[in-house]
Amino acid sequence: MLQLVDVGKQSIEAYLNLVGQETIAELKELARPLAGLRLAHINATPYGGGVSELLRSIVPLEQNLGIRAEWRVISGDEKFFNVTKRFHNALQGQVCSFTKEEEETYLVYNIRNARLLEDEYDAIIIHDPQPAALRAFSKTFFPHKNINTKWIWRCHIDTSQPCPDYWRFLKDYITDYDAVIFTMANFVPPDFKHENIIFIPPAIDPLSPKNLPLSDDLAQNILDWIGIYPDELFITQVSRFDPWKDPFGVIDVYRLVQKEFPHIHLALVGSMALDDPEGWEIYEKIMAEDLKDPRIHVFTNLIGVSNIEVNAFQHLAQVVIQKSIREGFGLVVSESLWKGTPVVAGKTGGIPMQLQDGGGFLVTSVPECAERVIYLLSNPEEAKFIGQQGKEGVRKNFLITRLLRDELRCLLSLTG
Repeated sequence: MLQLVDVGKQSIEAYLNLVGQETIAELKELARPLAGLRLAHINATPYGGGVSELLRSIVPLEQNLGIRAEWRVISGDEKFFNVTKRFHNALQGQVCSFTKEEEETYLVYNIRNARLLEDEYDAIIIHDPQPAALRAFSKTFFPHKNINTKWIWRCHIDTSQPCPDYWRFLKDYITDYDAVIFTMANFVPPDFKHENIIFIPPAIDPLSPKNLPLSDDLAQNILDWIGIYPDELFITQVSRFDPWKDPFGVIDVYRLVQKEFPHIHLALVGSMALDDPEGWEIYEKIMAEDLKDPRIHVFTNLIGVSNIEVNAFQHLAQVVIQKSIREGFGLVVSESLWKGTPVVAGKTGGIPMQLQDGGGFLVTSVPECAERVIYLLSNPEEAKFIGQQGKEGVRKNFLITRLLRDELRCLLSLTG
């Protein structure tokens, strides 16, 4: 069987003070016809990155509402995840050619994982490219078991300009799904036609360890423990070590900001994920920069930095940077805004959607990013006001209860 990920327990009532009784009542009403529904979420890794964080929050809430929801993870080795990382980059627009060896590797592991999908479900949500072929091979191995199962492919990345070779291959497997979910309409590849395309932006869980309220004193104690001291001025980027997040561009921004604020520190905070071998290579290069400058600090889960530490970084940073070149959504933007911290971010993907009600600035270059960071550092009262604007925008549009509502509606539309 596919690996089952343990999740905690959560009550939808716990969100009452954040979203109000009307929202809680709506969720219960939507979930009532789905009571007992057997639902599986399947992705590539139980930790690292936004998808695993979303699943850790939403699966317990689905269970609390009476749905028999599970979270399962496919298996693979470094060879497979190297191939799927190239899929990820190619689907986000990197120019490359799809080799026969990559095709064989991708299919071999999807076939192996499809054989492990033994349980019966009423609905299965497949997240991102890594397990996208499970639908086709499950039909082959278990033609009668899942005959009435509704299959949904959930794409969390920007596929608006995919590399043609990779997209042509993947599209054949996606077309057969009962529904396809993208974050926004702009992400749908130009040639993709499907009778049931749904748009659902991600969201943050305000009660997760990464987003629950921290006092200033507690946040300062947490960062003091790992070596960022309360009296230090610092900016931060929280993201996987991925070329699309442009961590070296962030270092260039920091060096420009340092000309105006000589004592500024930069904290690069990332999580090393099982399905991202490329991240280790970038991490080594970033560590080389870290050794050159005592005011650059690199923190990862390898040295015990987890969600509560990320919470403290986002809570206490003067400015959070998210200098993405290409982005599916960028949950860290909403996470930072939820703490009332202003954000300077790349004008790409789902980031503009998160800043439409205020909260920071959109930029397209290193000099522009540095200019906006300097402006916020120079005007702390305005920065505080901008951050609070962003928090209210997240409250309205990007909390987990809204995501749950959208998923329940999707399931209802497919299962009747």
